[in-house]
Amino acid sequence: MYSIGFLPLIPTPWLWALTVLAALALVPAVVMRGKGAIGRALALATIVLALWNPSLNEEQRDPVGGIVAIVIDRTASQSLGDRPGMTDTVRVELEKKIKEFGGIETRFIDVSDSAGDEGTLLFTALANGLADIPPHRLAGVIAVTDGVTHDLPGAVKALGVSAPLHVLVTGRPDERDRQIHLIAAPRFVLVGKDQMVRAEIRERNGTGSAILSVRRDGETILRRAVPTNTPFSVDIRVEHAGPNLVELEVEALVGELTLANNLAVIPVEGVREKLRVLLVSGAPHPGERTWRNLLKSDPSVDLVHFTILRPPTKLDTTPVNELSLIAFPTRELFQEKIKDFDLIIFDRYDDQSILPPPYFDNIVRYVREGGAVLTAAGPEFSGPASLAATGLAEIIPGVPDGTVIETPFKATLTERGRRHPVTRGLPGSETTPPAWGEWLRIVSAKVPPNTTLLSGAQDKPLLMLQQVEKGRVALFLSDHPWLWARGYRGGGPHQDLLRRVSHWLMKEPALEEEAVRATATGRTIRIERQSMSDEPPVTIITAPSGVTTALQLARRQPGLFVVEFQAGENGLHKVQSGPLTAFTSIGPANPRELIDVFSDTEAMRGLAEATGGSIRRLAGPGDRAANVPAIRMVASGVRASGSDWIGLRRTEVTSLRGVRFFPLGLGLFAAALLLAFAAFAWMQEGWRRNG
Repeated sequence: MYSIGFLPLIPTPWLWALTVLAALALVPAVVMRGKGAIGRALALATIVLALWNPSLNEEQRDPVGGIVAIVIDRTASQSLGDRPGMTDTVRVELEKKIKEFGGIETRFIDVSDSAGDEGTLLFTALANGLADIPPHRLAGVIAVTDGVTHDLPGAVKALGVSAPLHVLVTGRPDERDRQIHLIAAPRFVLVGKDQMVRAEIRERNGTGSAILSVRRDGETILRRAVPTNTPFSVDIRVEHAGPNLVELEVEALVGELTLANNLAVIPVEGVREKLRVLLVSGAPHPGERTWRNLLKSDPSVDLVHFTILRPPTKLDTTPVNELSLIAFPTRELFQEKIKDFDLIIFDRYDDQSILPPPYFDNIVRYVREGGAVLTAAGPEFSGPASLAATGLAEIIPGVPDGTVIETPFKATLTERGRRHPVTRGLPGSETTPPAWGEWLRIVSAKVPPNTTLLSGAQDKPLLMLQQVEKGRVALFLSDHPWLWARGYRGGGPHQDLLRRVSHWLMKEPALEEEAVRATATGRTIRIERQSMSDEPPVTIITAPSGVTTALQLARRQPGLFVVEFQAGENGLHKVQSGPLTAFTSIGPANPRELIDVFSDTEAMRGLAEATGGSIRRLAGPGDRAANVPAIRMVASGVRASGSDWIGLRRTEVTSLRGVRFFPLGLGLFAAALLLAFAAFAWMQEGWRRNG
């Protein structure tokens, strides 16, 4: 390619000034037609042109090939059915066909699952892959995907690509699949209350109805048939505080794409209304306020406290109408509203004929049906009016032998106490003897085996916990926890101990003797197994794909075993340890990538056709293999697709290899022109003189 250029011999501003002056000087001479004006004008123009130093330039250019971007979708939905094999085949075929043209560079851009739950970010990956490519070099974009993307631009301008976009869709139009779509699901639920969950079973090429199973913490609570593609609702009741996992699972279709989206997981936080505690003190005593202060300071507890100041056996002739007391509402508390309480505490209470025998029977029934009773015993427990001599003997974990030992002693953890979450790790228990103050009294009693957590003087049982059918009971065989609260001989962890005991009775999940818990941090699953056994049962973790792994847990503390597991899959993992089950999720509980797995030829159609490209399926219902379209090179502005072919744009881009200069205003040629114009001007002037 040739062009005219200038290489001035003097600075350009001076040269422009000289050019203007020369023009101004010649104009009057030419206008007045003076002698030799034309010759002088030509001579002066030659001088100025020579200073501009014109040259003939020859550019030497090489053609530059275009670039084709091939976007390969490798997200989770592309791993279903025969899509992986189809994708690999198309990738190889496209690379082979493009190489046949020669001079075209192929750039592959792989799209993997996003770090969060953002789904398929196909166009984000495309923009990053094209960041270093000049727009005029892009011959086209070919996307191999299932057609489901979660960052679809709203317009071609937002796409930022001027070349044709061709979308080759994997998957088949006759795919079958079912998936659960959550419409409304609670995050927090009051314990013991029903909460509605709204959902829909979406299916393609299905049967119109399906069996739905609802599980709470691994236990099936509902199983029924529901219509598909129609919203439905189910009521969920949470039975305990803390994390609960509710699962909605639909039965599988024959030959469906994946079972991963047949399960929807709803993490629900069980929230208690205030725990209602009834505290009955048999008489005023120093430890009464310890229990009251502890329970009143707990924001989750609503306390009702009665102290018996005038029992029927007390000889007091003061008329009732002169006493500032209220009658103990025994019928209301122990018959009408007993089930409203989560815990009943008898603090140094003895049988003073205030509660008739039927009320004790009500308390026993209340415990067996899920209630809780704590007996904090003093010397009265060993006497004839002991609660152990009432109907409560059925549930109280101890029978007094009539002896009260009054001597200083330090409470000591038993072997069971070191393992039990109520007493394990109590501050001060790390040393022998424990680093806490002494108590001064203990009631001797015979207790059932495997119930004692703390022992006292002469190795006598001090604290017993026991489960009675659906309920729980506890027995303190001393009324001296208040000495710790007062700091006697250094005090002790009275708040930790008494709060843990009361919350265990009210079924706090973190204080269960046998429990398995699983928590996920990144891809690491931490499994904790609480067990009173020397060795816990084998723990099995099941991945979303169904792959199981047996885990060996290590003993971290007495009664606590821990292991960490590196998960290789996203989704819900099930942890099974004996009869106990826990769940935890890697990544989102219901991954966006698997919510809709049907291949789609419509979502990107408008965008592809707006660029001059196309969208098509690679395989129909009866095709065994992918049908990769032919590839043609087309000029800009020409239709870039046909029924069986797709087009790439010819870029016609070149790169400059070198430039050759041929000066036009220097040397003998310029000197000859200058002499010729000077001679012409001299001859003109001579002709005018002779004329």
